[in-house]
Amino acid sequence: MGLFGRNYTNRTDEELMAAIVDGDKRAFEELYSRYAKPMVNFFCRMLWKDREKAQDFMQDLFTKIVHKPESYDASRPFKTWIYSVANNMCKNEYRKQEVRKNTVNMGHENFAVADTSADSSRAIDHGKFQEMLQVELDKLEEIQRTTFVLRFKMDMSIKEIAEITEASEGTVKSRLFYTLKKLSEKLKMFDPKLSNAYE
Repeated sequence: MGLFGRNYTNRTDEELMAAIVDGDKRAFEELYSRYAKPMVNFFCRMLWKDREKAQDFMQDLFTKIVHKPESYDASRPFKTWIYSVANNMCKNEYRKQEVRKNTVNMGHENFAVADTSADSSRAIDHGKFQEMLQVELDKLEEIQRTTFVLRFKMDMSIKEIAEITEASEGTVKSRLFYTLKKLSEKLKMFDPKLSNAYE
């Protein structure tokens, strides 16, 4: 691919996908290096902190890309497209795991009895908050959890989230407002500034 050039790191995601469609393996390697870790983090947060499952889903996602790169909609930014695909994979998994609601707290029973002695550090408190936050996220409706994770964990803009979740920007803002309100109520024991802990 002489026209593509050797410096793949300077190419946009969209340019890389165009090269992948033409069979450029180096382009795929570059795209993988950019998105593999973020996608594992996304899947991990969406799939009950199951890192092994998250790794499997990430590999499945990139397998789809390498085998069917033409499925990419070139009219869309690659970033929002890949998160849309990942989000749909999570939805399919939720359908398969409907019994999850009955076992959502399995493995989390000890979160509320962590060490609360006077010498507990702020770092431990923050870690405890993150654990409890994940428990409460798992209890949310799928679309609320997705919106929260994309905004506060994956650092997506309102516009990007709207495209990924196929909703209006106003709807995204409304979901975030009510989700934050609900989480703040559930986690109020961790005051003072809950918003800092979401970052």
